[in-house]
Amino acid sequence: MIEVLTYTFMQRALVAGVLIGVVCAVIGVYVVLRGMSFIGAGIAHASFGGVALGFLLGINPVISAITFCLAVAWGIAWISRSGRIKEDTAVGIFFASTMALGILVIGLMEGYNVDLFSYLFGSILAITREDVWLTVGLSALVLTLVGLFFKELLFITFDPETAQVLGLPVNFLHFLLVTLIALTVVIALKVVGIILVSALIVTPAAAAWQLTDRFGRMMILAALFGIVSTVGGLLLSYALNTASGATIVLLSTTLFFLALFLSPKRRLAWK
Repeated sequence: MIEVLTYTFMQRALVAGVLIGVVCAVIGVYVVLRGMSFIGAGIAHASFGGVALGFLLGINPVISAITFCLAVAWGIAWISRSGRIKEDTAVGIFFASTMALGILVIGLMEGYNVDLFSYLFGSILAITREDVWLTVGLSALVLTLVGLFFKELLFITFDPETAQVLGLPVNFLHFLLVTLIALTVVIALKVVGIILVSALIVTPAAAAWQLTDRFGRMMILAALFGIVSTVGGLLLSYALNTASGATIVLLSTTLFFLALFLSPKRRLAWK
């Protein structure tokens, strides 16, 4: 197993896996605490339409996915915040329509595109040097924005009504958060794929929530769970010759149930 770490493709995969594990976990803390898991899943599936359009138009599918996911995220936020319909309804509309668009685009392309379907199921071992640098750049952007607006995002996570009374730009912060979710989805596409990316965002944060009520500690634990899931899942998939994305998510799910079993909250509930 040690000699596999000398391979360039594995080194690239490990770097990308660690970064993605951390970013997904950090954003996942906000997603879990604010009950936005359905939004994460909706944006993740919406990215399929963006990736398909990228292949159809002959442009970088990651760039098209970023543009498409941001448009969908802002559309969901705008419709729900304007009070016209509820947030879950807006997510459901965009979820279905963007997946339908992706399927329609596939029908317009000639032949079977292996690269397109790698975005559906993930292909971390096929990550290129350009993918790594793009992951580094987007990860740095997301983490920097989280650091700059840490207190404000924390405030609206636990008490948005008071934050609005005190004059914080709640609508702007909500749009910022859905923007960060959209960027995180795009970052993780090549690792676990469109189908499973929402699980990588939600599950490490949910596992950390079982072990602590402290926000900072929860974020650190979630990041650790994210790193263990991506790195451990990658090595396991290589050793067992299994799909990397599915192995990463299943390991993350196993860690969640372990955290649930050891949770102080569960013991208190039993008492």
